[in-house]
Amino acid sequence: VPQVTPAEQADDVAKALAKVQAMAGTWGADPARVVLMGHSAGAHLVALVSASPAIAQRAGARPWLGTVVLDSAALDLLPLMYRAHARFYDRAFGSDAALWPAMSPTASLAPGGPPMLLVCSTQRSDGSCDQSAAFARRANAVGVRASVSAHDLSHGQINANLGLSGPETEAVDGFMRSIGVAPP
Repeated sequence: VPQVTPAEQADDVAKALAKVQAMAGTWGADPARVVLMGHSAGAHLVALVSASPAIAQRAGARPWLGTVVLDSAALDLLPLMYRAHARFYDRAFGSDAALWPAMSPTASLAPGGPPMLLVCSTQRSDGSCDQSAAFARRANAVGVRASVSAHDLSHGQINANLGLSGPETEAVDGFMRSIGVAPP
């Protein structure tokens, strides 16, 4: 940003997913067994693509197994942008309220999305876990399986600790097993 909007970045994620699926056979991989995962701004983008599978379909992507959203506090842009918030959200999402729904995973939620795990930091004061819980409730209401795993870690630790022995890795591994992927 500002050269491209988060909606355009989500289109890029969808194009990358389509490319990975198209190339998977050349790597000996199964194109249907892809999992999207992102942290922070990347979490917002994978949540947006997963909330609105039409974004991925327009890019030529096929359904994928699931999505792991690692600590995004931008899941519900409309209330976020109308209350006091960090200035970087203004740079990321702009001031045109008419564009916010298309960049909001919560506003974009549609049936048919993949299962999602939302991992959040209870140490954040900006409502990451509250937004994750509200998003999961709304996703489940439209038939998309979503769950939340809250951890007493900082925003950075959520990312840095993933893969190390600990409850956040156990939560992601459990989610992966639940969608048919055996963790390494």
